Amino acid sequence: MSINVKHDGKKRVVIVGGGFGGLRLANELRDSGFQIILIDRNNYHQFPPLIYQVASAGMEPGSISFPFRKIFRNRRDSYFRMAEVRAVFPEKKILQTSIGKIDYDYLVFAAGTTSNFFGNSHIADEAMPMKTVAEAMGLRNALLSNMERALTCATAGERQELLNVVIVGGGATGVEIAGALSQMKRYVMPYDYPDMDSSLMHIYLIEAGDRLLAGMSGDSSAKAKEFLEEMGVEIRLGKMVTDYRDHKVVMKDGSAIPTRTFIWVSGVRANSITGIDGDLLGRGGRIKVDGLNRIQGMDCVFAIGDQCIMTSDPAYPGGHPQLAQVAIQQAVNLADNLKNMARGNTDMHPFVYKNLGSMATVGRNKAVAEIGKVHTQGFMAWVLWLVVHLRSILGIRNKLFVLLNWIWNYVTYDDSIRMIVYATKPKEIRERLERERITHLGTDLMAEMEAEKREREDGSDKEVLY
Repeated sequence: MSINVKHDGKKRVVIVGGGFGGLRLANELRDSGFQIILIDRNNYHQFPPLIYQVASAGMEPGSISFPFRKIFRNRRDSYFRMAEVRAVFPEKKILQTSIGKIDYDYLVFAAGTTSNFFGNSHIADEAMPMKTVAEAMGLRNALLSNMERALTCATAGERQELLNVVIVGGGATGVEIAGALSQMKRYVMPYDYPDMDSSLMHIYLIEAGDRLLAGMSGDSSAKAKEFLEEMGVEIRLGKMVTDYRDHKVVMKDGSAIPTRTFIWVSGVRANSITGIDGDLLGRGGRIKVDGLNRIQGMDCVFAIGDQCIMTSDPAYPGGHPQLAQVAIQQAVNLADNLKNMARGNTDMHPFVYKNLGSMATVGRNKAVAEIGKVHTQGFMAWVLWLVVHLRSILGIRNKLFVLLNWIWNYVTYDDSIRMIVYATKPKEIRERLERERITHLGTDLMAEMEAEKREREDGSDKEVLY
């Protein structure tokens, strides 16, 4: 396999990840004289703030996804390749991917994060994460399948396990999915399952800290908790989940909640890249960068968004919050700097984050929002949340579909997307994935050998991390 993009003499910018930061960078560099190659494991851009609505059967996945190839249509010198990144060799300016090697002049990592299970491999195997559209669809299938099974199961104990939903993580995602499932319990279950007592469904939101929405103010946190409790969500603060066994979520204090719907949204960890490890990584596995988003010790290699941590900004000595606006603003700033580099201009602009605020929706007419010193809760915050997110979705078609879906749901109280659909991979795809897996193992071995060689050349006996 090969990337099959001819290096035409123009400076080549390879962008890894098509999230908010990566896609914005590609757009900012359009018609700037660079050859741009965007690499992502999916062939579409997804809109993470609304993934919870897919998981709760309130929205179709196509409404919050947008194909990269449609974005790049009719663009000169812009290419997309669907692949997974395996390793980077900065001394050779080569990036190894699942479809082959690619050389670069400038390399930008914008691959975002994955769910953080804090080293608990058993929970990682058992829990249902909700970071991607694919994971949200899997969660939707599990929720609906459990409801169907609850109608036909043999014992009351099993029925309760199927109808209990446990959400771990009291951040914005946890609050939003808890609110959405509460509305499903109130507005969907009595009509779709009239022969089942909807009061048997219990939604638990567990947070290890002492309050919800730790990144927002105390009043917003308290209001979100009040909203959720009014909606019937059972909130457990100061509880740390340590295990999941025998269909029970087990906490550090020994208490347990029976459930077969175990949702994990408790923190994130940066996606790792072989070749960038050890001292180059900070908290949460985030890549350390300087004020220009340049990876420390590497020329022409950058990282933006959730995947990086910048501690040079005095206003954020522990790194910027992992929010979409940070990634977008870093992309804009880096695009300007790359253009200056290409022109031979040494005037580089360090990144300075402008905080545009934060918000979270809890349910119908209920949200919390903070914009500067203005804090609002309830209906006005909910309308503001709708407007901001609708504007941020790519494509007129997607905006229209989402708006019509919201209006329909608001008027009818009916989320109508409740199909259980499991994708079946054809034999050709299964065989291709197996071949790529074997190739990946070989790439890991090659990266390990390269690292060991560098250690020997440096004369260092420091442990090498992979």
